[in-house]
Amino acid sequence: MKTLTRPVVAAALVAALAACTSAPPGTAPATPLGQVRLVSYSDCDELLKGLREKAAANVGPWGFGGPQIMYMEDASATRDTALKQTPDHSTTNVHEAGVDEPDLVKTDGDRVFTVGGGVLRVIDTATRKVTASLDLGTGERGYAPADLLVSGDRALVLLQGGGMVKSRIADGFAPPGETRYVLVDLAGQPKVIGSIKPDGVHVDARMIGSTVRLVTRGQPDIAFPEAKESVSEAERKTMNQAVVRGAPLTAWLPEIEITDASGAVRKTSVPCERVSHPADYTGTSMLTLHTLDLAQGVTAAGSDPIALAADGDIVYGTGRSLYVASNPRWWWPIQPMPAEESPDAPAAEPSPDEPTPSVPPEETEVHRFDVSGPGAPSYAASGKVPGRLLNQYSLSEHDGHLRVATTLGSADGRTSSSSVHVLDAATMKTAGQVGGLGEGERIYSVRFIGPVGYVVTFRQVDPLYTLDLRDPAAPKVTGELKITGYSAYLHPAGDGRLIGVGQEASGEGRTLGTQVSLFDVSDPAGPRRLSQLFQKDSGSEAEWDPHAFLYWPKTGTAVIPLSSHAGGRFQTGAVVLKITDSEVTKTGTIEHPSRTEQDYTYQPGIQRSMVIGESIWTFSYEGAQVNDLATLAKQAWIPLGS
Repeated sequence: MKTLTRPVVAAALVAALAACTSAPPGTAPATPLGQVRLVSYSDCDELLKGLREKAAANVGPWGFGGPQIMYMEDASATRDTALKQTPDHSTTNVHEAGVDEPDLVKTDGDRVFTVGGGVLRVIDTATRKVTASLDLGTGERGYAPADLLVSGDRALVLLQGGGMVKSRIADGFAPPGETRYVLVDLAGQPKVIGSIKPDGVHVDARMIGSTVRLVTRGQPDIAFPEAKESVSEAERKTMNQAVVRGAPLTAWLPEIEITDASGAVRKTSVPCERVSHPADYTGTSMLTLHTLDLAQGVTAAGSDPIALAADGDIVYGTGRSLYVASNPRWWWPIQPMPAEESPDAPAAEPSPDEPTPSVPPEETEVHRFDVSGPGAPSYAASGKVPGRLLNQYSLSEHDGHLRVATTLGSADGRTSSSSVHVLDAATMKTAGQVGGLGEGERIYSVRFIGPVGYVVTFRQVDPLYTLDLRDPAAPKVTGELKITGYSAYLHPAGDGRLIGVGQEASGEGRTLGTQVSLFDVSDPAGPRRLSQLFQKDSGSEAEWDPHAFLYWPKTGTAVIPLSSHAGGRFQTGAVVLKITDSEVTKTGTIEHPSRTEQDYTYQPGIQRSMVIGESIWTFSYEGAQVNDLATLAKQAWIPLGS
């Protein structure tokens, strides 16, 4: 049992957090759009009563959740530079300048830091050798997702477990989902100087200077009884409701385990008065936001963490604000119609014996926190918009307003439309909106650059919309470009140029392979494509993970991972591109050495790339390779695998 005392909490854990859950299936939203407010509990009794009531109303025959149908789609410390000059280098491709994001590999120019297989490694960029490594003690979890944030001589390793929210049944089985944040001192031989183990799973993190904000999400720790097969779903639900109504408060309150440099462990939980809830919530999810200053460590004095009885899955941060958004958890597929299906064909009639699914309206809630000052963020405001987000690039703060791009689909998945909503960041109330983008399509990529927005929708062709957002009360579409295929990621290239990475497609909407496009968006009324590079039967990780995209403006070099199965032969590597003011051309391809295991030979897939000095560094799970930036001649291979 967790003890409900107010502990002395480390600066590792401060906070204010955010996000909001959608209404349960079959219910109407309790508050008007754009007017969501957070409410604090007065004491533990009110907290437990509210959580029990809401969770009991939302528990099902199989516990919390159920079948979900989804469409798949720096400021660092100064180092001693008297002996050598740090080479010019690229950094992680992030959404907002000055706001770092966790990734597989980091560099300060003199050193490269990687994490994989539960091991943190340090590579000296001058000698191109691994100079230090640290086993993080993950055991079998070493192959679970892990990312890094680095500031000066401190690294935070984000071990994300199996990515599953803890949810138990009567026999005590719990799927792997442990999240752990490990603080490492990089001065000399790397060593662990502290760790944080929260309840639930990692959502995301952002770092400004040396201060990291960590967002985690958990479900109530409630063991539901295992019923016999003869028990109906209605009876199962009644049994589960009774269990929820008898659950203790400790089932909901997040518990945080803090380990200091000496190995001493202490546990703490979020005090009742620091737990808030939106006006409409389910009681089936809890978000917690922790703050950790890497320079101070986990034992520095600080404030209590703050929790929110809500859900959340997308984090976006600027230098002044941290946003946590909650997409609808229950949603139906919006997919391109197969080419052989006639648009005039009658829809299949549902069987009279099949129940009609109850689908709630798609609504996304967004909460903003002020992170402009040191220490704990403060809650600012919340808002709600119709539809769902694609990713964090669907959000953008500019000149006191938040732009939000969403796609709203019908319950049967046959119609959809996208919009851009402009919210006043101070109140999170809607100031203006423009809709009607891509009727019958969904958003595939978004990019906001200052007062201009770019939205790509797709079903059979790719409309690239340009938007004028200078007047928050009257945003408008200024131009549209229709081409086959789509761009899944958009990257600014300066001087009215935009790079798009995505897929070429046939006129019927069938994808054909990776395409990289260069757009001229200098005339908002007439966007046009200047150049296209197409690789048949291929795909790139950069389409769904912007961290995999490298653009080095100094030489106009771009690098993206590429996997191809052209001609029946599977190949992986990275394609190096030259991007000028008017053209995209292929410079060459980088491949990592093949590896043979048990008579099976495979090519390691390249995941990341960076520029350090006059070289391109590429990274796969097996190792790092260094190639000359100008000629692509191989300079070094640095093994990183076991």
